[in-house]
Amino acid sequence: MQKIASFTVNHDILEKGMYISRIDGDIVTYDIRMKKPNGGDYMDNGEQHTLEHLLATYLRNSEYADSIIYVGPMGCRTGFYVLVRDTLSPRQTISLVYEAFRFAADFEGEIPGSKKEECGNYLEHNLPAAKHTAKDALKWLKTLTEHDLKYKE
Repeated sequence: MQKIASFTVNHDILEKGMYISRIDGDIVTYDIRMKKPNGGDYMDNGEQHTLEHLLATYLRNSEYADSIIYVGPMGCRTGFYVLVRDTLSPRQTISLVYEAFRFAADFEGEIPGSKKEECGNYLEHNLPAAKHTAKDALKWLKTLTEHDLKYKE
């Protein structure tokens, strides 16, 4: 079998950041890396789950909702994949992701979609940790440019 694209990225040098992981036709996959791979600091399941609910809710309710294909966590618990249509430019996507993380960092109240009838694991959420990780991501997201979207080699 061929090695999938995400396994060809050198995780030894991968830093926190936002990267274009792949482009498939009109779909662009962004790698939103909030934790350094193999660094010993990973999101816990509740934190990741809460971030998924907050980010997906914000992105799918934004003015670009029709361009959002998927928002989901990485199994390694170091980040998220966000898939968008290429109708969104890289600059627009950076801005949108920044605003989604700002929404998560400032969020107060009941987590969207966290009731038993709405969620398959409604008891496993961690809003304080999700907010902390979102605030940390905002530090590097605020200075991110289109030139930063390429993986380092």
